[in-house]
Amino acid sequence: MDGRLIYLDNAASTWPKPVGVAEAVSRTITECGANPGRGSHAMAVEASRILFQTRKKLAKLFGVKNPNDIAFSLNTTAALNLAIQGYLKQGDHVVCTAIEHNSVRRPLEYLKRVKGIGITYVKTSVKGQLEPAHVAQAINSKTKLVIVNHSSNLLGSIVPLAEIAEIVKAHGVKMLVDAAQSAGVLDLDVNSLQIDMLAFPGHKGLYGPQGTGGLYISPELDLDPMVVGGTGSQSEAVEQPTVRPDRYESGTQNTPGIAGLGAGVDFVLHETPGKIHNNEWELTQRLMEGLHSITGITVLGPDLGEDRTGTVAFTLDEADSSEVAFILDQHFRIAVRSGFHCTPLAHETAGTMKSGAVRASVGVFTSSDDIDELLGAINQIAKSYRT
Repeated sequence: MDGRLIYLDNAASTWPKPVGVAEAVSRTITECGANPGRGSHAMAVEASRILFQTRKKLAKLFGVKNPNDIAFSLNTTAALNLAIQGYLKQGDHVVCTAIEHNSVRRPLEYLKRVKGIGITYVKTSVKGQLEPAHVAQAINSKTKLVIVNHSSNLLGSIVPLAEIAEIVKAHGVKMLVDAAQSAGVLDLDVNSLQIDMLAFPGHKGLYGPQGTGGLYISPELDLDPMVVGGTGSQSEAVEQPTVRPDRYESGTQNTPGIAGLGAGVDFVLHETPGKIHNNEWELTQRLMEGLHSITGITVLGPDLGEDRTGTVAFTLDEADSSEVAFILDQHFRIAVRSGFHCTPLAHETAGTMKSGAVRASVGVFTSSDDIDELLGAINQIAKSYRT
């Protein structure tokens, strides 16, 4: 081992970033420090231009017709809260999957307590694979929203969005997609997939800085804002503006971060999600093949040869997942994630609520050598548990 850091926690935040991302952030801080949308001087206008240009790039990536239908947020969690709490009303019913992240589950359970909403969690297979017909069976006369985790951050499974969307639309219900693990990695077109709301992070598959993300909101929807206040527009009005995106973006935006996000999206558009996904799939297959050869390892999620995103979670007999991750970090300089990954629902599905799991997740800059180093380290750790 050469002592370099092997980073395999890309499902949490991708690293490293493309060179242009840091350059865009630095350039904005040093050359464009004004507030966007709050002033007519040249620097303020340039700050506004940076935000709009990034919105246009995101619109191109996601097939959004009007860039102003994309509202920036702090992260996917904030975007999901805006979608869920801004749309659901007293007594509504929601259908979602049994592999949802806590960023969906907790807002729903909160609204269940305070607004009496009903929730149906549709079960998946132990591998996280969802049968669309089960979604149809869960929809009732009070259902207003179906929430779909496009890809599990634990299992790496991918749900059939197009089939689910057809069912949802046939019932006259709206669909919210959590694209935390799929934005920038899988092709997403909100029009062809009939997506009403799409929540996405900037710091994962879009290769932008942390503290960035957003929500696409169909022009047919009007959400109650989560935050109201200064928007730089309609300042004489008492009520929150109705114009987009101002309605959902009170306060000064993270202009340097959004500039970096724009550079990250440029990188993704150049590489293309299809190419990125194919490369990640090949790496995960290499990793899974190696893990299957190690005694005591159980790999979670879809089997070899089945489609998945770049996440591979596994357990080692009865070993504590946090201990395995600690050894990888301290003795091998390999960064992975352990524990319950903010998704107890998915762990319940996988049957790993007692042990948790070790999660290795690849990115654009992961190499086959990185995978081989990880496999060698895990093999050594597994042998130490058997002696």
